[in-house]
Amino acid sequence: MAADPVAAAKDLALRLLARREHSRLELRRKLASRGHAPETTEAVVAALAAKGLQSDERFTAAYVRMALDRGHGEHKIRAALRERGIDAALAASAIAVDAEGWRQRATAALRKRFGEAAPGNAAAWSKRTRFLAGRGFGSATVAAVVGACPQTDGLEAMAEGI
Repeated sequence: MAADPVAAAKDLALRLLARREHSRLELRRKLASRGHAPETTEAVVAALAAKGLQSDERFTAAYVRMALDRGHGEHKIRAALRERGIDAALAASAIAVDAEGWRQRATAALRKRFGEAAPGNAAAWSKRTRFLAGRGFGSATVAAVVGACPQTDGLEAMAEGI
């Protein structure tokens, strides 16, 4: 490490921020993982935030935009932001998409992955619901997009035999 640990930490933080936006927590973690003392990392991150070089609001907006472009749902985005130290109020304001918007995004993700064909059997229906749930869409959105599970002859026969 350089003779001045604060200067070295600041240099590293600026190089990281030049590549992409980082949350305060991400920046602190990366600086700490490279051997910088906790008090040094906190001082550097606070100074960068005070100068406007680091912003959780900018990070959140950029992250949400990227996640939406990748077809991620509300739950997955919220969890990722929480992992990165973004508070719930900031995350909620950044993800503010109405229910119809989430259905449209889920429909687009489903069509991109499976095409236009509706699920023909219970296995295909399950595959689609697991895909959307894994992408972070809520159960109400998944149900609205995928619809009811198609009945199969085997399930109907089992139900009649009971």
